[in-house]
Amino acid sequence: MATNIAILAAEAEEDINPLLPATYDIVWSAICIAIIGFIFWKYILPSFQKVLTERGDLIEGGIKKAEEAQAEAKAALEHYNAQLAEARSEAAQIREEARTQGQAILAEMKTKAQEESDRIVAAGHNQLVAQRQQIVTELRSDLGRTAVELAEKVIGEQLSDEAKRASSIDRFLSELDSVTADSAAGK
Repeated sequence: MATNIAILAAEAEEDINPLLPATYDIVWSAICIAIIGFIFWKYILPSFQKVLTERGDLIEGGIKKAEEAQAEAKAALEHYNAQLAEARSEAAQIREEARTQGQAILAEMKTKAQEESDRIVAAGHNQLVAQRQQIVTELRSDLGRTAVELAEKVIGEQLSDEAKRASSIDRFLSELDSVTADSAAGK
């Protein structure tokens, strides 16, 4: 009998597959999956779609803003570079004008300095001529007195008359001038 039970148990075991669940388990599992799928499709999936759409819009908006900011930055950089180039050219022009003005001022100052030098030299020359004339006049006067004194000593008489004295001095000086001119011409 034991063998009969073992055979019956073996036959019963042959009909039951341990890998396949029972039919009622498969049906109830399918119903639960369908209900969960319906709830997921009806409530959860739209929420996910909404969140994904919002994130996509935010990302696209961020990218668009970044592109706009980059375009504005590029335009600002170009504007800055243009202003910088303009400022450099303006600075070069100002330097050139300053150099030109400096050269003009330097030339003007040289001209004024030369004019002032010429004026000082001319004033010095005029002063020397005036001093020479004054010295010559004083020397002639002294020489005339000395000549009169010597003439009085040689002649032995006094030349008290002013008219005689002046004519004697003039005559002596003219003779002295003619001797000086002759000696200068003879050289």
